[in-house]
Amino acid sequence: MSRKDKVAGEIKKVVSTTIQEKIRDPRLGFTTITRVEMTPDLRFARIYFSVYGSPEQWEETLKGLEHASGYIRHTLGQELNLRFVPEIAFKADHSSEYSIMIEQQLQEIKQLEQGTTQPRKKTRASKKTRRRTKEKKS
Repeated sequence: MSRKDKVAGEIKKVVSTTIQEKIRDPRLGFTTITRVEMTPDLRFARIYFSVYGSPEQWEETLKGLEHASGYIRHTLGQELNLRFVPEIAFKADHSSEYSIMIEQQLQEIKQLEQGTTQPRKKTRASKKTRRRTKEKKS
């Protein structure tokens, strides 16, 4: 695991904890930090978040996070032992919604297949086939 990945993991922990426990902004609601991407020089962090809610709630959450970014960056500076506290930017992560949509579509396809295809009737093999299998067994 590279240093960049370790720092990204620590930033994710600190930001998640800060949002859940220290920031009292009602716009943040059910915000989850999904991942953090760092530049190789560790000076810039892109923090991806997910929200359970409507598109309006996504926008409000982004506004709330941008409003609190100074405090979050200050907290990062206190918690992490880095030479430079990275600049942070928040991005919406819609991958969870996309995976839910794919799962629903797969379920619909499965239901359609089960509804249109009928189970096969069990039929007996022909006399010729039964004779061949008997010969192979002996």
